[in-house]
Amino acid sequence: MAPLRFAANLDWLFTERPALPERLEAAARAGFRAAEVPGPYGWCPTLLRGAADRAGLDLVLINTPPGDEDKGEKGLGAVPGCQAAFREGLALAVKYAKTLGCPRIHLMAGRLPAGTEQAAMALEMEATFIENLRYAADILAQEDMTGLLEPMNSRITDPRYFLTTPHQAAAILEKVGRPNLRLQLDIFHCQIMDGNLTQNLEMYFPLIGHIQVGQVPGRHEPDSPGEVNFPYLFQLLESLGYEGYVGCEYTPQGDKQHMHLLPEACWDRRAGPPAAGGVPCPTQSRGRQLLWGQVWVQGSAPPGRGSKTASLQLWARAVTWPSLPWSGWEHSIWALGPC
Repeated sequence: MAPLRFAANLDWLFTERPALPERLEAAARAGFRAAEVPGPYGWCPTLLRGAADRAGLDLVLINTPPGDEDKGEKGLGAVPGCQAAFREGLALAVKYAKTLGCPRIHLMAGRLPAGTEQAAMALEMEATFIENLRYAADILAQEDMTGLLEPMNSRITDPRYFLTTPHQAAAILEKVGRPNLRLQLDIFHCQIMDGNLTQNLEMYFPLIGHIQVGQVPGRHEPDSPGEVNFPYLFQLLESLGYEGYVGCEYTPQGDKQHMHLLPEACWDRRAGPPAAGGVPCPTQSRGRQLLWGQVWVQGSAPPGRGSKTASLQLWARAVTWPSLPWSGWEHSIWALGPC
């Protein structure tokens, strides 16, 4: 099974740093190897690419421009009469994505026009969206890029957003019929609108091009208290063979440096200690936080303390090295589940 790969959403994480290049650096220091930059447009793309390269981060997702936010716009893809503005925004997004080396663009659907109702506008907005998506797919295909459709919940986040469920998005993708358009499934939105996460992930897995996570109801870290069993979902995604990124799109609680991920080498084997095929983590894993993981740890006493060894197997919601009973020993760790 391929290891899951996490990306920091820099509209939500490390926001105590006002400058986007500083957030890229902070994400890398926290252990991320990839980042989502939904709104890069206030920055020079060459500057951002340089900052990402210096930090060792892949930039894996941007959004199309939202439109005029002062007028309440949140994307233009499905908004009738805004086709020209959508195409202009798409051209800008492609320009940025090329410079950033970013292969995915979230094609934002947008909100119902002011003073209208969903029932009255549904058919016209869907037709507009399909027209714009076909145009976008052809443009993106020339650049070997993928366009993504993200349903957003209308119960809490945005009552006027047009695209609200994976079922609606899947139906539109089928009508558009372009292989480089895929579903961006945010677990937070999906749980609020529909629940039934296992069946939805399995049903729509062939369409999924990107996943995002956030606990329900607070939209905090996956290991914070809430409705969603993320250890189970992460294992499910691995078992399904998911090879894309998992975007961390939530407001962190407490310490802003919360997402200290172990090196991804830890995810490569699940069988246990070396005799069973486990892969030890590199030394730099010490002091990092284990999130959501079932781990097998072996400690060997340092010189002068005898030849005693010890091992521990646990399901770790969050555990740091100093809390383990063999502080100062040499450690090896094998991930049996997501870390």
